[in-house]
Amino acid sequence: MTTKDTSENLVDEDCCSLDAKVNRDPSPEGHSDDDGHDHSHGDPSSYQFFLPAIFSFVLMLAGILMDNIFPQDWFAGYIRLGWYLAAYLPVGLPVLKEAFKSIIKGDVFSEFFLMGIATLGAFAIGEYPEGVAVMLFYSVGEVFQGMAVTRAKTNIKTLLDQRPDEVTILEGNTTKTIKASTANIGDIIQLKPGEKLGLDGELLSEKASFNTAALTGESKPDSKEKGAVVLAGMVNLNTVSQVKVTTAYTDSKLSRILELVQNATAQKAPTELFIRKFAKIYTPIVVYLAIGICFIPFLFVDNYEFSDWLYRALIFLVISCPCGLVISIPLGYFGGIGAASKNGILFKGSNFLDSLAEIKEVVMDKTGTMTEGVFDVQEVHLQPEFESTKILEFVNSLESKSTHPIATAIKNHVGEIDSSIILENVEEIAGHGLKAQVDGKELLVGNFKLMDKFSIAYPLDPTNIVHTLVAISYGGKFAGYLTISDKIKADAQQTIDRLKSMGIGITMLSGDKSNVVKFVADKLGIPNSFGDLLPEDKVNKVKEIKAQKGTVAFIGDGVNDAPVVAISDVGIAMGGLGSDATIETADVVIQDDRPSKIPMAISIGKKTKMIVWQNISFAFGVKVIVLILGALGMATMWAAVFADVGVALLAILNAIRIQKMKF
Repeated sequence: MTTKDTSENLVDEDCCSLDAKVNRDPSPEGHSDDDGHDHSHGDPSSYQFFLPAIFSFVLMLAGILMDNIFPQDWFAGYIRLGWYLAAYLPVGLPVLKEAFKSIIKGDVFSEFFLMGIATLGAFAIGEYPEGVAVMLFYSVGEVFQGMAVTRAKTNIKTLLDQRPDEVTILEGNTTKTIKASTANIGDIIQLKPGEKLGLDGELLSEKASFNTAALTGESKPDSKEKGAVVLAGMVNLNTVSQVKVTTAYTDSKLSRILELVQNATAQKAPTELFIRKFAKIYTPIVVYLAIGICFIPFLFVDNYEFSDWLYRALIFLVISCPCGLVISIPLGYFGGIGAASKNGILFKGSNFLDSLAEIKEVVMDKTGTMTEGVFDVQEVHLQPEFESTKILEFVNSLESKSTHPIATAIKNHVGEIDSSIILENVEEIAGHGLKAQVDGKELLVGNFKLMDKFSIAYPLDPTNIVHTLVAISYGGKFAGYLTISDKIKADAQQTIDRLKSMGIGITMLSGDKSNVVKFVADKLGIPNSFGDLLPEDKVNKVKEIKAQKGTVAFIGDGVNDAPVVAISDVGIAMGGLGSDATIETADVVIQDDRPSKIPMAISIGKKTKMIVWQNISFAFGVKVIVLILGALGMATMWAAVFADVGVALLAILNAIRIQKMKF
């Protein structure tokens, strides 16, 4: 999928009055014939987009001068009408076409329809300059709105541009450039310095350094060694490197991220859904009210003048056009999603921006969230009657069946897996550990709850040891334990301090033993912590917290904690680069494992919601005031133009502020 294809699909096209407007070409004459109006075909700041408006403005200004400043005898009757029609058509015809298309689709009361009948009505009562002016300013507003939409898409387009279309494949001693989408698993990619990797793979070169900004938002170089996983979108920084393709083009990490971002706007925030429904009800009502303003006074006013009341009704229609709302609100959410993706935070929908803005409590896992998740074996304590080398080899072999970071720590300590060891009846016991048969005897490796479950007696109190413990039993007897420690992340303290300053409660839940969890929680200043929890225990705890505190966000690895993520209001996955399942499970994905992105994501949600409600309040406030003035005959078409186009432009400028904010 190309960038253009993606940008065309970024917005739902179900509602012409709302979403199609966001996707519309900024040029008044640049509309395509399909349902979604693409504006990605050119530079929106180009003067060509303003040419119809410039032409109309020159003719309108000349007409006004001949009407008022330099009167001309010949400038009257049909010549005057023709002059103003020539000024009207370049900006008015595209809008009338859109109104016609909307009517054919069944959407009669679109903003195009409102502008069409208002300006044609002005011509009908001889107010030619004002009819041209309203349509002219509306069209100029459309161009600026198109620019704002394109600017809002810049962050996401930057991300979409990170996936190269071609890769260089090694075939023997020769190289061949092919389409990245046609590369096969097992192909060897040659990557020159400065080139972007097109597919996920395994590094074959001894060492290489990569810029991972496309995936994490961080441009800090990331050094990799032979055998390391490297991902599409990473930029090779120093030496020529070779990478073996391990994942199909469409299944690469970056492709999945792009798909997530591409579909993000399909998940509408409640405010967006409300405005969509509101626009469909509101627009017909104002049309009928305008008809009432025009004709009902005939029954009550002695000196009723049709043209006067028609003029008031037309002003009412121009003012009532909801374009300020229908463009600025989706644009606000779109800007929030773009600002987040720029910082390596992926939202699955704008609805989660709203949800995060209302979060009262953050519940977090310990391992891999607030700690590095990189364990090291500190001590080995085995009973004298067991052969230590043999037991450790058994443990290493059994732990290799697990994906837990502890397994890696044990492998790093013991060494390579002994392939001669045959494991039978391997079973993972959730929240406890692993069980298997080795040489005809039962081997248990896990926490001390596993020992209790199988009634294995042990000569110590594990609660007195402030480390993660791996207990071992072989042949029905306690064989000993390993102590394993983890490291708190560098920005963990900053994260907790900022969440507290935002008035958000914090709770830590973990399957690790309680004294280890309490040790980490106390060190970071987390007020509530619970350890020794099974997956179902975490679910129950989160249910309790939701009942007491309200809206809850859960931050974990997105895989083992899937049940907790499912019941939380917002599920945030740490480690977007480490697990494909995180993208599937969570509502929000933090790509670089940094917990400081948690308060940043909440801040983006709050700022987005604030801007959206500022726009709603401002647009409604101005419109109500000018609507009343218009109905009373105290507002002109020029005031109507400000209430419509002026408010829309100010709301749009407010909406795009979020992309410049610091979080």
